[in-house]
Amino acid sequence: MSARSLRVWAWLHKWSSLVCTLFMLLLCLTGLPLIFAHEIAHLTGKAVELPEPQARAGQAPLDAVVAAGRARHPDRVVQYASPDEEDARLWYVTLTPRLDVTDDYRSVAIDGRNAQVLAEPRYDEGFMYWMARLHIDLFAGLPGKLFLGLMGLLLVIAIVSGVVLYAPFMRKLDFGAVRQASGPRTRWLDLHNLLGIVTLVWALVVGATGVINTWADLLVKYWQYDQLSALLSPYQGQPIVPEAERAPLQRSLEAAQAHQPDKRLLFIAFPGTAFSSPHHTTFFMQGNTPLTAKLLKPVLVDARSAEVTAAPDLPWYLTALLLSQPLHFGDYGGLPMKIIWALLDVVTVIVLGSGLYLWLKKRRQGGAATRAAGAAAAGRGSR
Repeated sequence: MSARSLRVWAWLHKWSSLVCTLFMLLLCLTGLPLIFAHEIAHLTGKAVELPEPQARAGQAPLDAVVAAGRARHPDRVVQYASPDEEDARLWYVTLTPRLDVTDDYRSVAIDGRNAQVLAEPRYDEGFMYWMARLHIDLFAGLPGKLFLGLMGLLLVIAIVSGVVLYAPFMRKLDFGAVRQASGPRTRWLDLHNLLGIVTLVWALVVGATGVINTWADLLVKYWQYDQLSALLSPYQGQPIVPEAERAPLQRSLEAAQAHQPDKRLLFIAFPGTAFSSPHHTTFFMQGNTPLTAKLLKPVLVDARSAEVTAAPDLPWYLTALLLSQPLHFGDYGGLPMKIIWALLDVVTVIVLGSGLYLWLKKRRQGGAATRAAGAAAAGRGSR
């Protein structure tokens, strides 16, 4: 590689790293507790659990479960309902002031065996909420997400350019060598390069999946415009089906389950919400294996007749989004994978911090050298 090419790659690595480093440090620090969000909820008593004395009871009709949530907040409308990931007998009903509101919601936990309200967990307050919002959008909504996506792209550029620069640099040293006798800056440079290479694949995966996740809102809207609108064209212009005219929700669920017997329910989107249509109740089904559980199958059920209207396959870009979301937080292999993700996260913090230290140290040394040269020139001039 020519000297000019190396200078270009060095410039790319320097400035892409400098621009994104502080934000990447923020994302690594806020992402660390989010890796263990489920475990933290159980340790802090935030997780809702079913009373076990009724463990052998049957299942209440889904209509009664949703009605219990609605009765808790009669001034709100139901947007979504979902069974708990670990215990399908526990249900959560999400209510908002209006169907077009997404940032003011109440979640009601309901015992699916007897339709009794158990708790109203708040997911819009507390330490984990602050960590999640800082990590997802910096409390700035879609502009914040897209900005963090840009920082993620700069991280990918920094990683690729760092690999390009690492190859000629390591021709002079053994792999993994950390020079102890050359001063602290050289030791940190060697450690920065070594840890950067060790975490290379992980950082690329987390960086790339993070970028994809920031596009989630736009991808869903494009899917609604590109494919869902074509399926719903026969119902265009019709108002939202009133609750009084809807078929029993339990019958609609049974129709969706009969249409996809090899899948289980993830969540229900009610008519008029962002993931459904004014005329349908949409049941999002998932597979039963660790991989297929991340791939969703929407089943659109006519809200009046409880008949399945369509069950489209999700486009490739939404499939990529769904696969990237759990991979971003190491949510494929249980607790062992989460621990590995956390350790790599900590190492990445060291890489980012050492890179910032090396730049500041070099800048100070360069400034000191410039001042010394100026002083020497001034001394010669005075003579």
